[in-house]
Amino acid sequence: MGQHICICSRSSITIENKKYYFIQKLEEGGFSYVDLVEGAQDGRFYALKRILCHDREGRQEAQTEVEMHRLFNHPNVLPLSGHTFVDRGGKTEAWLLLPYISKGSLWSVLEKLRDKGGFMPEDRILHIFQGICTGVKALHDKGYAHRDLKPTNILLEEDDRPILMDLGSMNKARIEVRGSREAMTLQDWAAQRCTISYRAPELFNVESHCVIDERTDIWSLGCVLYAMMMMEGPFDLLFQKGDSVALAVQNPVIIPQPCRYSQGLQTLLSSIMVPNPRERPDINWILDQVRHLCSLERPVEANMV
Repeated sequence: MGQHICICSRSSITIENKKYYFIQKLEEGGFSYVDLVEGAQDGRFYALKRILCHDREGRQEAQTEVEMHRLFNHPNVLPLSGHTFVDRGGKTEAWLLLPYISKGSLWSVLEKLRDKGGFMPEDRILHIFQGICTGVKALHDKGYAHRDLKPTNILLEEDDRPILMDLGSMNKARIEVRGSREAMTLQDWAAQRCTISYRAPELFNVESHCVIDERTDIWSLGCVLYAMMMMEGPFDLLFQKGDSVALAVQNPVIIPQPCRYSQGLQTLLSSIMVPNPRERPDINWILDQVRHLCSLERPVEANMV
């Protein structure tokens, strides 16, 4: 007799009055789990992010993440398909239902290329980077900053359309720091929520009277661009060796030479990764530069008679 799988035995969950079947575990983090589920009605696959809320503050953070998703309806920002809060044995779990992107993250694409000894062609880098910047512009235009941009937090659709995910560290773009206590609070928060090798210099040693703004994202964007060009972030190896990233980010980034990419792309990277946030460009300037570089990529066919 052939194997007969009974659908009724598949464990199911309900979110916003819709039923979903559990397929498999996808990944596990410190405070969250991601499962692959299938919609009973639409047959689509979704990523179910389950966040463990240890206290009221944890629940509030999960609620904020839900609200951040709800703020944006943009092709380069991951939408929220549904959510619910579940009480399990005295503990609360936030369940966030998100579209499942089968191609995975930008990081997984870079790892596959690196393992084969390959690299990303410049036109592909520009195409992906333009989409990432467009997503970041949508966040900044609404007065928010992502605060944890990195290749693992960028999903890629089949057509290489990048989608920003993990909005759990997002907050108001402009944070006024008044005094050393506020500076330490922000510094501690950044140490927990902003990945060290993609963290902006101003978040390592927060000054007691300053304004931290969306230019933290610009630095992280530079690290992402560097990773696409070099197959790893500029401070990844340093961090793995146990050296001080906080010290390294105080200096302008050095692009290893010889470099296979155009001078234009190298110049763009150098102008983004400036340690002093006041000298960093904004997202509109970067997008203008990327569009200009994209226009230089194409004329080859156009000139052929």
